[in-house]
Order: sequence, then structure tokens, then C-alpha cells
Amino acid sequence: MKRLVILFLIVIGVNGLVSAQQNKVPTPSEIAQKNVEDLDKRLKLNGTQKSVIYSFTFNQAKEQADLIKRQQAGNSREEDVDKFYKLQNETSKNIRNVLRPEQQAEYDKVIEERLSGKGLKAKNKKKKKGEEEEVESDIKGLLSAPPVEKQNQ
Repeated sequence: MKRLVILFLIVIGVNGLVSAQQNKVPTPSEIAQKNVEDLDKRLKLNGTQKSVIYSFTFNQAKEQADLIKRQQAGNSREEDVDKFYKLQNETSKNIRNVLRPEQQAEYDKVIEERLSGKGLKAKNKKKKKGEEEEVESDIKGLLSAPPVEKQNQ
């Protein structure tokens, strides 16, 4: 009887460890939905803006998931890294085009917080004594590149 109880406890323990080890990767639709919800809280989006932004972020998440799978399979190319970041910049630019001017300013702040790591993760971290402060930089260059003007020579 003792052996049966011990065996039962071991099976429960192993089952618990296996289920804890399984990292569920969010689907592109879950990523897009969460992104739209986060932006809606900060930007007060209307229905049309929500659906258009969802479409942009869903397409970005889907394409980036494909790139990540290709990388994990060992079939990635150098262009894939560029494509990954180009997708982010393109999506950001498209979202900015959908927003009103006052929303665009707040969106820039959201992007800056995400890039500097001041999202939910940063709120949970406490600064240690003697640790230097992070230097914040401007993200204007990451949002969209200004058009290059040709000089007449």
C-alpha cells in the first residue's frame, strides 16, 4: 500500500512538472488582441481604429511567427532579421496613419516605453542600491525614416 501511495505521488509530481514546463506560445490572434486592448486603454480607440489596428498587428504577428519558426528549424537567413524589424516599423507607421494627432503623440510614448523596457516588466523590478540609472533616448529615428532629399550638384 505504501508503494502505491508513493508511486501515485511521484506520478502527480512528474505530471505537475511536465505541465509547468510546457510554455504556451501565444497565437497571432492572441497577440493582436492584447496589443489592441493595450492601445485602447491608452489611446481611447474607436471601433474602426480597433479593427484596422487589429488587422495590422495580426498580419505582423503571423509573419513574425513564421520567421521565428523558420529560425528555430535552422532555416533562417540574414534577410529574415531585417524583415522582422521592417515588419515592426511598417506596422507602427500604418498604425500612426490610423490615429488622430493627439493619439499619435501618446502612441509615440507607448512605443518609447516598450523599446526602453518600461512596460509591466519594468514596474515589477526594483532598483538596487548603487545601480546606475538607464539613459533614455529619443525614438524618433525608429518610428519612420524621413525622406532623403537629393542635392543638386
